[in-house]
Amino acid sequence: MASQKMKGYAFAIISAVSYGLIPLFMLPIKQQKFPVDTSLFYRFLIAAIFILGILFYKKESLKVSPKELGVLMVLGLLYGLSSDFLFWGYDLLTPGIASTILFVYPVLVALIMTLFFKEKIKKLTIFSLFFTLTGVYLLSMKGSGFSIQTLGLIVTLGGALFYALYIITVNRANFTSSAWKITFYSMVFTSTYYLIKALIAQETLLIPSPSFLGNFILFALVTTVVSMTTLVYAIQLIGSTPTSILGALEPVVAVLISVTLFHEILTTHLIYGVILILVGVIISILADNPRKRKRATGI
Repeated sequence: MASQKMKGYAFAIISAVSYGLIPLFMLPIKQQKFPVDTSLFYRFLIAAIFILGILFYKKESLKVSPKELGVLMVLGLLYGLSSDFLFWGYDLLTPGIASTILFVYPVLVALIMTLFFKEKIKKLTIFSLFFTLTGVYLLSMKGSGFSIQTLGLIVTLGGALFYALYIITVNRANFTSSAWKITFYSMVFTSTYYLIKALIAQETLLIPSPSFLGNFILFALVTTVVSMTTLVYAIQLIGSTPTSILGALEPVVAVLISVTLFHEILTTHLIYGVILILVGVIISILADNPRKRKRATGI
């Protein structure tokens, strides 16, 4: 039993770290001015192909009901919008700050469930809001003044909101399909969303070099397939709450990569802001424990 729990914790850490590596793959693509929509189209398409392989291995049918198909299309749109706003936030803020602000989504889930689905707000949730908002405020500080790019803050919080809506939709849709099948169709419709955007913007769909193709494959494999696969196993072995808490490593990894590889300045405000947001989110997850709400896949 102890060894199984250790495996579960290891899977949860791998899931969080692999998702936190998004800047490692995305920033070089943006620096080379390759279209973001085309890049994300290939990321989610390749991820869907990998997950399709898992479904074939598990011998799962791809059939879904018309009602489920409609909800899955909405999930694909929400997932795509969340990714869009996150990478827009990369441009307006920094990858480290944007990744940390995105991580407030569990708090937004708790707020939406309280305001719109009449779930009783808990004292821990109020504490969570206090720590999270204080953390976001610290990220916004420079010296003694408020200096964050306001549009960047709004955009990144929008990404967190779309991801929170994605999670709520997953949990309230009463799917009969497996998590793998839901994830597969979400990726298919998300890739379709980016394909439509790329075609409307008349972006090229040609991959310029084998190195770009390799980057897309690694991008999809590491930040999506590995992250989701280890997430599933972690939830099975240790449960959704410990897995979600270890997910706090995601923005920490993103910040470390941004600081060490992409020259983001590590300020005191950034350190304390990240810590307070992580504390707030962990409190929110602990407050949510009795509901055993499952964590959805990463962006």
